[in-house]
Amino acid sequence: MLAHIQETTDFIKNQFPKIPKIGIILGTGLGALVKEIKIEHTISYQDIPNFPVSTVESHSGKLIFGELGGKTVVCMQGRFHYYEGYSMQQITFPVRVMKFLGIEYLFISNASGGLRNDQKISDLMILKDHINLLPDNPLRGKNHNELGPRFPDMSDPYDKTLIDAALEIAVRHDIHIHTGVYAAVPGPNLETPAEYRYLAAIGADAVGMSTIPENLVARQMGIPCFAISVITDLGVDGKIRKVTLEEVIDAALRAEPKMTLIMKELILKI
Repeated sequence: MLAHIQETTDFIKNQFPKIPKIGIILGTGLGALVKEIKIEHTISYQDIPNFPVSTVESHSGKLIFGELGGKTVVCMQGRFHYYEGYSMQQITFPVRVMKFLGIEYLFISNASGGLRNDQKISDLMILKDHINLLPDNPLRGKNHNELGPRFPDMSDPYDKTLIDAALEIAVRHDIHIHTGVYAAVPGPNLETPAEYRYLAAIGADAVGMSTIPENLVARQMGIPCFAISVITDLGVDGKIRKVTLEEVIDAALRAEPKMTLIMKELILKI
């Protein structure tokens, strides 16, 4: 793994020698933040050694470098999921590479199903904690001390300072926003009504199929994380209905301007 990380890092540095301060991972329907980046260089995933290639049609599959909020950033326009058939090590490989490139913070977005009565479609939820229901862990296997400790502490998975700053930005711009606990499941199917009830009963406020693997690897490597969900469908009794991918993307697109504003101003504050 270390040799692959170094090979990929060297390849990227040869194309873009600047050191990025912020890493960004954009989820389903949330790629428009890229429009706010002053783009300096773009690389397709398929051209990067050892990189997986996104197979989800709504994910562009590009690594974008440039300036946002006065900071040099590296942005994944499209991520990888367990349901695509990738291992957890493949899913999180880009986070390892971003750390070797020099990032000091990781920002993550995702589309998720809401589990609370007070949530509406296209609402935003800042992650304050998570419940990992995925069947594997990216830290499983041989541990490389260069990547972090074998047993990383997870008492603060999402950075409280960044959460507080994001909430202040939301209040200042009159953006309705939630904080909550995110549960990750394997997918790709959406949940049954009984599964939604189970997830709510164990303490989840939203459910999705990503984010936690990237967070685990980032925290092992000492990278503070900020993550935000767009509620694209509802898993609450009486509000559950059939949902298509097109509707999920549409709900994410409606929320995107609010999410983009919060992310951009938060990066400006760092």
